[in-house]
Amino acid sequence: MRPMNGQGLQVLSKSGGRDGVHILTLQGTLSVLSAPSLHEAVNACSGRALVIDMTGVSHIDSMAVGGLVRAYVSCQKSGRKLALVGLNRRVLNILSITGVEPLFEMYASAAEAENALA
Repeated sequence: MRPMNGQGLQVLSKSGGRDGVHILTLQGTLSVLSAPSLHEAVNACSGRALVIDMTGVSHIDSMAVGGLVRAYVSCQKSGRKLALVGLNRRVLNILSITGVEPLFEMYASAAEAENALA
């Protein structure tokens, strides 16, 4: 795992259990200040599928939703699949309120997402 830090957010990057799957594990707060760290980590990933594990994300602000949408667009342009996992009620509410929830495939765990994306 390679850690990246940015304004209250730690991003750990690792290969998934299945070939071609990459997992980014986020810890902390995803905000307008930390979204660039997420974008940098997404751009550094290769493979046919990306799982963003948000189990450790305590809060996301509405401005940081743009960071997740950028990750979605980046994956779409490069032909990769994207899944979000471990979203708490607060994060789900923000995605719902901002209207971007339908863009994302969401799963309870990284293992479940890997199986679905395989």
